[in-house]
Amino acid sequence: MTGLRGSGEAVPGDYVYFKSVVPLHKISIGSKLWRYYDFGPKAVQPLICIPGIAGTADVYYKQIMSLSMKGYRVISIDVPQVWNHHEWVHSFEKFLDSMNIHHVHIYGTSLGGFLAQIFAQQRPRRVKSLVLSNTFLETHKFAAAMPWSPVVNWTPSFLLKRYLLTGIQDGPQEPFIADSVDFVVGQVETLSREDLSSRLMLNVNVASVGSLSLPDCFITVMDVST
Repeated sequence: MTGLRGSGEAVPGDYVYFKSVVPLHKISIGSKLWRYYDFGPKAVQPLICIPGIAGTADVYYKQIMSLSMKGYRVISIDVPQVWNHHEWVHSFEKFLDSMNIHHVHIYGTSLGGFLAQIFAQQRPRRVKSLVLSNTFLETHKFAAAMPWSPVVNWTPSFLLKRYLLTGIQDGPQEPFIADSVDFVVGQVETLSREDLSSRLMLNVNVASVGSLSLPDCFITVMDVST
């Protein structure tokens, strides 16, 4: 395998190439540090990729390379350390403003899909379309499954990582899926305790998505199982 497990295994060759041609940007907006990739023609409305709770901007590297070759602009972000959904909407809007981006298409996975919907609900004029993968409409079940959330800020990093990765590697998998899982596991190892804590809080802070003003034809929902 060519997966990335954070234990010395080889990094995928296409990821090495990606890192050699697409720079990782870092900007501070207020108190938030944003890490992101921005690739493709700047004249078109961008597709913003928001990863799931265990992901980083890097997990979309294949999409960045393939879509940019077709003429799309793709921006893949790390979710910064925000601790509630109101703070997320405010911070994400400030990020778009700093990039002089007025309208976006958003692709969100899992928690990223939920955050995309929250933003589209509260800032409907800025979102042109949504692509949602394995996401959800409300967080109540996650809050119920994590009764220890009040102490998440004091939980050691290794326990937070163990919680995030529970079940992700269970069962036999096709080689390409196993490589993808290994890559995500490796990305989790790059996250700080504060990164992990803030993402878990976004996942368990009780909230739900109401009606969106986007027409159904501009919302794509994908639900896949490995």
